[in-house]
Amino acid sequence: MAEFTLKGTPFHTSGDLPSIGSMAPHFTLVNADLVDKSLKDFPGKRKMLSIVPSLDTPICSLSAIKFNQSLEEHNDVLAFFISADLPFAQKRFCGVENLHNIQTLSMMRSKDFAKSYGLLIVDGPLAGLSARAIIILDEQNKVVYVEFVSEITHEPNYDRALQALLKKPS
Repeated sequence: MAEFTLKGTPFHTSGDLPSIGSMAPHFTLVNADLVDKSLKDFPGKRKMLSIVPSLDTPICSLSAIKFNQSLEEHNDVLAFFISADLPFAQKRFCGVENLHNIQTLSMMRSKDFAKSYGLLIVDGPLAGLSARAIIILDEQNKVVYVEFVSEITHEPNYDRALQALLKKPS
């Protein structure tokens, strides 16, 4: 169980993030067109999983906008924003903000993703949502970078996440 804070008050998640070097846990999430998607649907590319409580919050929306801008010239990687928001809301947000370099995935059908990645918030006012984290996967879905944002109202480390995502295979 990991601990994070919301404006200084501690709360807890269902577990811990996958460790660097481990294979990413399988998941099934829902895309903007209401289609179930899993890791096997995105073979052969490096992936960023940006897990956020809701795109309808200032820090989550700012993160999506910043990562979208940073990935303008990088169609060789995939960036997913995963939240509990309905796909309709995610699609509307991306349309309004003109975000084309990220893809959204929703936990609307199941909280299994958040549980298996150790990010399901289990207490406090945000219980049932996901804590904020960045997970970078290589082309074979091996975890190569993790960042658990310990204060949920803070932004992730964009530079470190992008460096891990855009690293060329050796």
